[in-house]
Amino acid sequence: MAERTDRHENAAARYFAAWNAAGPEAIAKAVAAAWAPDGGYTDPLADVRGHEQIAAVIAAAHEQFPGFVIRPLGAVDGHHDTARFGWELVNEAGGTPSGGGSAPVAGFDVITLDAEGRIRQVLGFLDRVPADA
Repeated sequence: MAERTDRHENAAARYFAAWNAAGPEAIAKAVAAAWAPDGGYTDPLADVRGHEQIAAVIAAAHEQFPGFVIRPLGAVDGHHDTARFGWELVNEAGGTPSGGGSAPVAGFDVITLDAEGRIRQVLGFLDRVPADA
């Protein structure tokens, strides 16, 4: 049985805070709080390392989906230095996917943490993406 700890929950909360930060300075600060200095982020569309590159991926997502935020889907499940969680992109104004249908982007991430509880690596999987992505 998996253990769920505050360490995993806190790391996921900082991860979502980074993705939902508004503006370059806020994104940079949130990324620095969530990731280890040499931390990485890998999904089907990106493979980057370090705070600057991670912040650039987040900023690009904000440009592609203005007015949207990423929210967790379900609980964070973790053990040792690893946690996993689902997420979806929703319209910030209404908290629902655009047009009332399904979220345009949804996925599942696995993160590994360092001794301080900051993210060493994110392995992201996209379960749903827009047809034009």
